[in-house]
Amino acid sequence: YGNVLVLDGVIQVTERDEFSYQEMIAHIPLYAHPDPKKVLVIGGGDGGVLREIARHPGVEEIVICELDQGVIDVAKKYLPTLSKGYDDPRVTVRIMDGAKFMEENQDSFDVIITDSSDPIGPASVLFETPFYNAMHKSLRDGGIVCTQGECMWLHVDLIRPLIKGISQIYTDVGYAYTAIPTYPSGQIGFIIATKGRGSCNKPAR
Repeated sequence: YGNVLVLDGVIQVTERDEFSYQEMIAHIPLYAHPDPKKVLVIGGGDGGVLREIARHPGVEEIVICELDQGVIDVAKKYLPTLSKGYDDPRVTVRIMDGAKFMEENQDSFDVIITDSSDPIGPASVLFETPFYNAMHKSLRDGGIVCTQGECMWLHVDLIRPLIKGISQIYTDVGYAYTAIPTYPSGQIGFIIATKGRGSCNKPAR
């Protein structure tokens, strides 16, 4: 599986199958949006999501908020095929709390992607309704959020109430998934929610 990034004893990415996750979490919202110009990434310090966003030439600005500079440093040293995303000149790095950044930048982004670890410890707040409220406020009208949505085989008790709760805020909420052998049950999901527009079931471009 090549080099592996492990945080707090939990595997985050492996070089062998990381593309399955990175491509889906980035390209689903980006291709569903007709003209994404500004994209925000919360988490994702390994740089893989940045790499995929950078494949979209129409994107003008990419901001990443990562709490831990150490994750970025380790990725640049041991995971160069992921961290190459930082090489794109459109990328701005903020070492800070993503919720705080969004509070300071409302109605600013066309797409927000939250590439979080599992809902344990500090990351648990990223799976709660207040964080989705913050993303909604930071989105422009017509915007899309896409977040790591855990495993539908193991975490229905987390996924169902979260989708129900944020459906009161967002115009449309959906769930997608991809197969990836590294993660539990060989599967990981994505919660996709829109502001002032319909679903993301079909690409817009």
